[in-house]
Amino acid sequence: MYNNSIIKPILFLVSILLFVSCDKEYSAVGDALIGENHFDLAKYTSSVVAYNEKITPIQSDNLAINALGIYDNPTFGKTTANFATQIIMASPDPVIGTNPVIDSVYVEVPYFSTLKSTDVNGNHVYELDSIYGEPKAKIKLSVYESGYFMRDLDPVGGFQNAQKYFTDQNTDFDNLKIGSRLNDDANVAQNNEFFFDAAEHKVNVTDATTGKVTTTRTPPSMRLKLNKEFFDSKIIHAPSGSLATNDVFKNYFRGLYFKVEQSGTDPGSLAMINFAKGTITIKYKEDLASTTGGTPTRVEKSIILNMAGNTVSMPVQSNTNVDYSNATSNSDPILGDEKLYLKGGEGSLAVLKLFGPDLYGADGTTGSPNGVADELDIIRKSGWLINEANLVFYVDADNAEFKKSYEPDRIYLYDFTNNRPVIDYFVDGSSAVRPKMAKLVFDGNINRDAVTKRGSTYKIRITNHIRNLVKYADSTNVKLGVVVTEDIKIANSNKLRTPTVKISQAPKASVMNPLGTILFGGKSTVPVDKRLKLEIYYTKPN
Repeated sequence: MYNNSIIKPILFLVSILLFVSCDKEYSAVGDALIGENHFDLAKYTSSVVAYNEKITPIQSDNLAINALGIYDNPTFGKTTANFATQIIMASPDPVIGTNPVIDSVYVEVPYFSTLKSTDVNGNHVYELDSIYGEPKAKIKLSVYESGYFMRDLDPVGGFQNAQKYFTDQNTDFDNLKIGSRLNDDANVAQNNEFFFDAAEHKVNVTDATTGKVTTTRTPPSMRLKLNKEFFDSKIIHAPSGSLATNDVFKNYFRGLYFKVEQSGTDPGSLAMINFAKGTITIKYKEDLASTTGGTPTRVEKSIILNMAGNTVSMPVQSNTNVDYSNATSNSDPILGDEKLYLKGGEGSLAVLKLFGPDLYGADGTTGSPNGVADELDIIRKSGWLINEANLVFYVDADNAEFKKSYEPDRIYLYDFTNNRPVIDYFVDGSSAVRPKMAKLVFDGNINRDAVTKRGSTYKIRITNHIRNLVKYADSTNVKLGVVVTEDIKIANSNKLRTPTVKISQAPKASVMNPLGTILFGGKSTVPVDKRLKLEIYYTKPN
């Protein structure tokens, strides 16, 4: 009698061998293991037509991260990034007692920072992240009560869609700001000469009974003192019912508008900030009635307002670089452009067309056009098995102006025709310690020169996209788009305010990123060693 414990492993092994022997296609599993050696596979390089496309005013509401400040980019122009947010109560309908008097009001929004060291006294040294500009470069920052009501739903179409807000609406919010600025402290670092400070916050509290001093330390943040008289009237002595619910409150107190201007001749700096973690803290004292009928006791209380609800990022563009302006207004969709300008925010992207024109029939060399690029027809007829395919972009590293600019850490490629990710984005489940570095196989991360530390190339793997085009005759050779990205995990798109037949939306993560880069295109006039190319590694059929 046969032993089942022996037969089962044998049958399983045989079934696996049969499955592999019958599978004529290469699996996508292991694409990331090929590396640079490529095991002596055949290599084919295909030219790419790539051209610039301008991103006009675009939806910029409810972004995960928002820019605030001034960044003068010599390659693209000057960005002055303003911001507006709704405010909600952490605890609606607060009970405010007798004789309330405000001690302090401050807004606090944490910065992205990394703890670098701690001394023997417990003091911390931090390094700020996502700050563009000189350390302690100043800007004029004014925080106003907003008079612009940011509704949730769009009345056009019967309130069926969420209301959209756009990058070009700074004038709307500026015109409807109410009163004087709220950050009106005599300390100019709070307003006229504000800068993004890397110092930790230290608060010493002395116990009235024991005299013991307790020190509280918190990481760097924007901490601005706000006008106490305003919040006494607006919150502490608010009209009856105004604080009852957050729906009522959002109409009563329509939010804050952060207005940025240049501080004297200082060039300024710009920070990426998660305003959703921001709060307004109102600290006050009120009477607590004595249970014995004696003199009331003064007690400390606080009201917390959160920066939640609708938000909008409003980067104002000025002093646009002439080369950038010309490149985006005079692009060549037929032959392609020599240089590709990728700029975040209300910026620009590049459109790519693979495999050239369609002049002949299904064999790629004779007959009438069949709606398929001839180069792709020839590859399909040859029966190649696609092992790997990459788009390699070369940075214009010798550009004198660009050398003065910050470079985006990553670019993102997507299906421009349908405004969605390509298949290689979906199938890449690779992760990383830093979430923004996820999808390492799909790539798009900057490769830097070992000496200059400036960007040299970006590479994006589209193996499955090319494999499907070759394998399936009904696959559409769509246009591809390339943008800078703030977060590779965010793949959805935002609408342009005025769509055109050429472009109606762009990736949301690009709107979030204030930086730009210059890449060489695939035009024949670009030096061969810098030219954008599609590299295909394949195996010929037996």
